[in-house]
Amino acid sequence: MDKPIRTTIQYRVPYADTDQMGVVYYANYLTYFERARNELLRGHGFSYKELEAIGIALPVREAKAKYLAPAHYDDELEIIAWCSEFKGVRLTICCEVRCEGKLLVEGYTIHVCVNLKTLRPEKPPQTFVDAIGIPNEVLS
Repeated sequence: MDKPIRTTIQYRVPYADTDQMGVVYYANYLTYFERARNELLRGHGFSYKELEAIGIALPVREAKAKYLAPAHYDDELEIIAWCSEFKGVRLTICCEVRCEGKLLVEGYTIHVCVNLKTLRPEKPPQTFVDAIGIPNEVLS
């Protein structure tokens, strides 16, 4: 099976992202996931703005993060995202946050494709599915 297409972004941790202990506040990792997800979609020709223009939204249904090691102020992070699964109207985006190659956080978000006007689930256009670069073996 082919691997899903991955997008990697670089992000230097600003002081504002850290807590009193000097480590990245745990909830900020979901923002990091979103940054990478944005670039994943954009890299495949579908920014959120473009999806909304065709009437599709991708609200988060579920989010999970497993914290393995902390990131600190001024760390240069690599945030990697890829689409691991597409089932019906649900899309799973996996993410990893690394610093100097070390895995700090791993997780995913599950999104539901919805019609922007009705907010009801709706299968996305095939052009979107094709553009994300999901191997056929993980589609169902």
